[in-house]
Order: sequence, then structure tokens, then C-alpha cells
Amino acid sequence: MTAAGPDARERPAARADPAPRRVVLALGSNLGDRLANLQGGLDFLRAAPGLSCAAVSPVYETAPVGGPDQSDYLNAVVIVTSALPARSILDRCQAAEAALHRVRTQLWGPRTLDVDIITIGDEISADPELTLPHPRAHQRAFVLAPWHDVEPDARIPGRGGIGALLAAAGQSGVRRLSGSRLGPCP
Repeated sequence: MTAAGPDARERPAARADPAPRRVVLALGSNLGDRLANLQGGLDFLRAAPGLSCAAVSPVYETAPVGGPDQSDYLNAVVIVTSALPARSILDRCQAAEAALHRVRTQLWGPRTLDVDIITIGDEISADPELTLPHPRAHQRAFVLAPWHDVEPDARIPGRGGIGALLAAAGQSGVRRLSGSRLGPCP
């Protein structure tokens, strides 16, 4: 018997913490003070344990895609790093939406804050609650344009480089707002 006790051989070796992954989050708002809603969402996410903000895109104004008739959106992309499981990241995103009073009454309807997980590293998942990468991000200029501003060489797993995807999607109804920025990452 060693000083560690008789059970020392039976305990599994301590597992190393998972490596942090790059996570791409798309923020959107088309109700109330849209810019303040985006900033509130970013502030909430920056304060969330387990997420480390790496970059914030410029803000874009975009025409709504799909859903009912509604006002234009303000959109931005935030890059964070995290070693959290995908479900925990989703929980933090949904908590940010709730903190900004998002009400889910209509599919693709207007909202105070929408936070979509676009990618988590190279993770691929067909889980209906969290499909990765986001199933329509490769077609949406309101995600691709702001993302391209902060990571022009980024790729969507299984889809390709965002520069080529943005060129294919076109930028109709998407315009970068001059002078409107969210607070930077610390």
C-alpha cells in the first residue's frame, strides 16, 4: 500500500481540460433600441463564465430574411473562445436572449435579441436543438458580411471559406453602418 491509499490504482487518471475552441456567434435585433439590444447581448455574453471574447464585428443593417413582414435588423458577429460543451454555450446564448426580453411567439418573427451559434470549432452535429454548423449560415449575408470583417479567412466546416460563400450569397439588403460599433472585447 502506498501513501495515496489502497484505492489509488483504481481511480481514473485526471483528464485534461478540453482545449478552448473558436465559437462564432451571430447577434441580431429588430425591436426596440436595436443597437442597445446588441450591446446588451454582447455585455451579457462577455460576462458569462466560460466564454472569452476575442473579436466583435462592425454592425450591419439588414433586411429580414424569411418570416413575416417586419422591420430591418441590426446584426453583428462575435468571436469567442470556450472549452464549454456546445449545450452550455447554447444555454448562455439563450440566457442572453432572455435577459434582453426575447419572446418567442412566431417562427422567424421580430425579436429584441437573437443569438445564433454559427460554428463551434470544427464540430459537426445534427442535433435538432443545436445543429452545427448553423444550417443556413452559409447562405446568409447578414452573418457572412460581419464575420468576414473580423475573420476573412474563416471557413464553415463542410461549406467552405466565408469569402466565397459571401460572394455567392450576394450582399443585397446588407449594409455596414458607419460609426455604429459595439464595445470591443476586453
